[in-house]
Amino acid sequence: MIPGMSEMATAGELLDLVRSGQASTRTDLRRLTGLSRTAVVARVSALLDAGLLLLGEELASTGGRPPGALVFNHDAGVVLGVAVGRSRSQLAIFDLQGRELSGDTRDHGVGISAEELMPQLADRLSAMLATVEPPVLGIGMSLPGVVDPERMVSVDSPVMGGWDGVELEPFFKEVADVPLFLANDADVLARSELFGPGPKPRNALVVKASTGLGMGVIADGRILPGAIGAAGEIGHTRLDAAGDLPCRCGSNGCLETVAAGWALVAKLVDSGVSAGHVRDLVASALAGDAVARGLLRESGRHLGELLAIAINLLNPEVVVIGGDMGQAFDLYTAGVRESVYARSTALATRNLRFTPATHADSAGLVGCAALAIDHILAPSSVDRRLGALATADGIDD
Repeated sequence: MIPGMSEMATAGELLDLVRSGQASTRTDLRRLTGLSRTAVVARVSALLDAGLLLLGEELASTGGRPPGALVFNHDAGVVLGVAVGRSRSQLAIFDLQGRELSGDTRDHGVGISAEELMPQLADRLSAMLATVEPPVLGIGMSLPGVVDPERMVSVDSPVMGGWDGVELEPFFKEVADVPLFLANDADVLARSELFGPGPKPRNALVVKASTGLGMGVIADGRILPGAIGAAGEIGHTRLDAAGDLPCRCGSNGCLETVAAGWALVAKLVDSGVSAGHVRDLVASALAGDAVARGLLRESGRHLGELLAIAINLLNPEVVVIGGDMGQAFDLYTAGVRESVYARSTALATRNLRFTPATHADSAGLVGCAALAIDHILAPSSVDRRLGALATADGIDD
C-alpha cells in the first residue's frame, strides 16, 4: 500500500494513481491500495461513468484473464489560464493534461484598472470558448505581487495600481460558473516546473526576471507560499548597491531599482536606445547591442547577490531562470553565476544547476493551467464531484 494514502482509498485517489502513471489496470489499483476487487470495481465504475477514466486496449496478460487498461480522459473538460502582467495579458484554454488548445496574448496599457481590463478578458475568453465542446472545470489566474488565494484578490501589487482588494471571481461568472484559483506570477512559474512529463525538481528556486523580479520556492516537491503568500519577494529586498534609489513599491534601495526590467529600460533609453519594455531590451541584447548586454549582465550580478543568501539558506538543487530576461539565458545567467559562486558556500553550490524555464515564454500560462488542474483533480475535489453526480442521479431517479 502506498504511504500517505487513506486506508480505504477513495475514487479520487485511484484516479490520481492512474493520472500519475503508477497504475493502468484494476489489478494495479488493488495491489497499490489493498482494496478488495469489489471496492476497486465500484470506484472505477464511478470514474468511468463520470467520464474521467476510459477503457483502453487490453494489456498483454501476465497470466489468467487479460486486465483491461485504464486511461485518464484528458478530454473530460478544459481549464482556462489567465496570466495578467503589467502590460500584457495571456489567455489560453488547456485540456486536463495541460495541452494548450488555443491562446490569445495581447498588450494592454500600463496602469489599466481591473474594472477596465477584466471585462475585456472575460469577452476574449468567451470568444475562445465558442468552438470548445468539453465543459470548463476551472480557471487558474496569476497576478504580480502578493495575492490572497482565499478571497481571490490582489493584496499588495506595486505593479498593478488599483487592483488590491478588487474581487476577481465575479468577472468570470458570465464565462463559466466554475471555481477560480489565484496565485502570484512567480509561484505559477514555479508550479509549471512541477507540471507535465519528465523529471521534477524537489528543491528549487524559480526566478521570474521581467518587468519586476520575483521568486517561487519549491521545497520537498511543493510550492512554498509563506505565511501570507509573500515568500520569494526578492525584488523588494534592500541591496547595498541600490543605495536610496526610489522603488515603485514606495520604499528605497530595493533590488528592483538596479536590476528589474523597468529600471533597466530607463537606463537603456537614457543611453539613446529606443525601448518601451524589457522585451525590447532583451531583443537589443540578443542582437548584439553592447549597452543592453551590459545592463542584462549587471542585473544578473545584482540578483545573484541576494540569490546567494537564499541558496545558502535553502540549499536548492537547481535555480530556474524564467521571465523576459530569461530569454537571454546565457547572457543573464552569466552575471547571476558570477555573484552566486562568489558569495554562496562551496557546499551549497557543489551540485547546483542553473536552467531556463521548462516551458519558456508559456511558463506562466502553463502554471495557471496547472494551478487549476491540480485543484480540480485533487482526490478530495474528485470525490466531491462524484458525490454530487450521485446525488443528482438519485434525484433524477
